[in-house]
Amino acid sequence: MKKIILSLATVLMIGLSAFADKGTEVNQQAVRAFTKDFASAKNAVWEQKKDYVKVTFTFNDQILFAYYNNSGELQAVVRNILSDQLPISLLTELKKEYSGFWISELFEMASEDQTTYYVTLENADKILVLKSSGVSGWGLYSKTKKEVE
Repeated sequence: MKKIILSLATVLMIGLSAFADKGTEVNQQAVRAFTKDFASAKNAVWEQKKDYVKVTFTFNDQILFAYYNNSGELQAVVRNILSDQLPISLLTELKKEYSGFWISELFEMASEDQTTYYVTLENADKILVLKSSGVSGWGLYSKTKKEVE
C-alpha cells in the first residue's frame, strides 16, 4: 500500500511541475526586499507581472499580499478582513447608509503611511465598490448593474 501511495504522489508531483510556469523569472530585487521586510513569512507564492511583483504569503497566521515595483520597492500590503475589523466610524456608516446591501468582499490596503479600505457591496440589482477616505467616510469607487439571467 505504501508503494502505491508513494507512486501516486510521485506521479502527481511530476505532473504538476510540468504545468508550472517556468518562463517568467521573478524580479530578484523584489525577492531580496521581501526577505528583508517579512523575515518570518511562510509559504510565499510569487507572481511576476509586467510592472510589478505580487507575493502571497502567511505572516503571523494571516494570509497577506505584498506588491513590489520592479525596483524592489514595497508599494502596498493587502489583507482580507471581516467587517468587525473596520474602524467603528466606517462600519457604522456602512450599516446606516447601505443597509440594503451585503458585503461580498472587504480588504485593507496599507501603503506608505496610510491605510485604505475597499468594500464590495451587493444587492439584487447592483454591485458597488466603495473606497474609504481615511477613517472619516466612504466614497464610490465603482458601480455595476447586475445582468438579469
